[in-house]
Amino acid sequence: MSASAHGSAGSGVVGLVLARPARLLAAEPFFMEFIAGIEECLAERDMSMLLHVVATHDAEIATYRRWAERRMVEAIAVVNLTAGDRRPAVLRDLGLPSVLVGTWPPDPAAPAVQTDDAAPVRDALDHLLDLGHRRIARVSGPADLLHTRARTAALVAGCREAGAPAPVVVEGDYSHEAGARLTAELLGRAEPPTAILYDNDVMAVAGLGAAADLGVAVPDRVSLVAWDDSTLCRLASPALTTMSVDVHQYGVSVAESLIELIDGGPVAERWSPAARFVPRGSTAPSPVPSLP
Repeated sequence: MSASAHGSAGSGVVGLVLARPARLLAAEPFFMEFIAGIEECLAERDMSMLLHVVATHDAEIATYRRWAERRMVEAIAVVNLTAGDRRPAVLRDLGLPSVLVGTWPPDPAAPAVQTDDAAPVRDALDHLLDLGHRRIARVSGPADLLHTRARTAALVAGCREAGAPAPVVVEGDYSHEAGARLTAELLGRAEPPTAILYDNDVMAVAGLGAAADLGVAVPDRVSLVAWDDSTLCRLASPALTTMSVDVHQYGVSVAESLIELIDGGPVAERWSPAARFVPRGSTAPSPVPSLP
């Protein structure tokens, strides 16, 4: 359904609701860069974005109902899609046009800016395997997120195909506290990992600090790889190796799809910028390269 069919055409406003603790938004650069990309593109059309932060998906859906009733927005960007996600169907029922952002099964009823989560994981794993790492762990985001599941599946499959032991995956919530706690837990194991991948930069920086507190040298005893490449990663000591994503361009792509949706024409197929491996000082050859 086009925005004009819903009756809110002309408001020049798109909506974004983030269901996550507000304290994480203050610490995590990803969404600030993402929002900046959206805003930059919208500004060129004299459009704007209505942002709302809530605690749960139920509260997010309540926001959509309120926005639809008051005809406050012309279209919605839906992020952090989960298994069994109710939001796309609710938005269809409300007549609110939406763009789905990230990992999601093909849905002819809604355009999407899709993400390939598997290929970057394989790329990171290949680099670690080339450095001799076989005991590999991952500090993931919430397990119900589809992109978390896709990354975990890719890592498990990649290790199996390489003949390496199954990776240890522990679930975090993108916070500094989770990164520090889970890293300490991993490094305290009888056979600690020689490499740890993190699902965001905040947890990786916290993991670097936890390793230092435990006297575990990075990268001599453990290599660390962050996802997203913010200033946090580049200013860390040692600077963090990352899977670098052009998050600003990601936001621009989402805004372009929203604008096409509002204009009522076809919405081009778009993919988020691919993450690429950027080696820095936090990765080195495994201290136990002879492990099977």
